[in-house]
Amino acid sequence: MKVLLTGAAGQLGQELIASRPPEVELIACARGELDLADAEACRAAVQQHRPDWVLNAGAYTAVDKAESEPELAAAVNAGAPAAFAEALAATGGRLMQVSTDFVFNGAQGSPYRPDQALDPLGVYGATKASGEEAALQLPGARVLRTSWVYGPVGKNFCRTMLRLHALKAAAGESLGVVADQVGCPTSTLTLAAACWRAIGVGADPATDTASSRILHWSDAGAASWYDFAVAIGELGVEAGLLERAARVKPLTTADYPTPAQRPSYSLLDCTASRVALGLEPLHWREALVEVLARGD
Repeated sequence: MKVLLTGAAGQLGQELIASRPPEVELIACARGELDLADAEACRAAVQQHRPDWVLNAGAYTAVDKAESEPELAAAVNAGAPAAFAEALAATGGRLMQVSTDFVFNGAQGSPYRPDQALDPLGVYGATKASGEEAALQLPGARVLRTSWVYGPVGKNFCRTMLRLHALKAAAGESLGVVADQVGCPTSTLTLAAACWRAIGVGADPATDTASSRILHWSDAGAASWYDFAVAIGELGVEAGLLERAARVKPLTTADYPTPAQRPSYSLLDCTASRVALGLEPLHWREALVEVLARGD
């Protein structure tokens, strides 16, 4: 099976490369090899390589910056999957679009099912929702939504918190983290496994429907960013990555204003998707232990 991977240098892309199944011929494209803001380049890559799948793990993920760069965010998050879908329709390949919990508004207070209506709050979520819609125009395409992604490499909340715990603890200062936004941290280790499994268990394009092709994957449990930050400190000490953890002070969203509005509750209902993928979930704290064990 030939797979064209985008976002190869990102935190998920690196884990997808590391965990590539042996039967996969992988064409890994980082931003330097394939600019996702260039729709013509996306079409040309499909025409050149004629992959069985495009695994679109690349994205514009700067949630706050997207508010001031809506055109660029739209080009990457919506224009690229549209271009891939158009080109794959001609070559006969399929598309796996990685998406986000930010396509929901967070108002309902219970986990979001894959078939629920989308209502993003900001530019990032809106462009990712548009990308989903474009991807699903292609028969046999899949969308996999996830949440709060982090891993042992790249720029993410976990690595940032490890650095801040060390700095604040050394200075005898507390670390303020938002406590009124609830979701679930998702390790790139488990997410990559879900992505590869989703491609491996792809349904017959002739019988696929848009609703059956939308999957949810996150680690198990629920947390606030405050809970996650506390756990990173505690488990970081246990893993030998921190001498000691800083005291974490809970903040409200109002205490920490940002350009983009974020959903206050964005848990994903992964029940049906876990059954479909045949994967057992790992609690987010257990997944965090695995990530920290690979830390530097």
